[in-house]
Amino acid sequence: MVQWGDDQIYKIAGKMFAATDKACAHISFKCSDEAFHVLVESGVAVPAPYLARAKWVQVTPEALPEDELRQRITQAYAIVRSKLTRKLQAALPPFEAGSLP
Repeated sequence: MVQWGDDQIYKIAGKMFAATDKACAHISFKCSDEAFHVLVESGVAVPAPYLARAKWVQVTPEALPEDELRQRITQAYAIVRSKLTRKLQAALPPFEAGSLP
């Protein structure tokens, strides 16, 4: 879904779990408290603008190996999905990070 101009937003049941800018120069995603601190303190990521208080980080695609980036986005999906009702969770298809840019 395109939102906020040209940003590509990835949602589950209307809730965001990842976003990229038009050129995919930056990728933002939700992460656990621990992952947020590890990624930011190691310099791999920066707190995502406007979303850092909700434990979102922003990375460049080159900052992480592709497999790790896909794993982190899959974890972001799982974090957001876990906050949904059981009924909504049961109705959702499995997530495949391969559909992301």
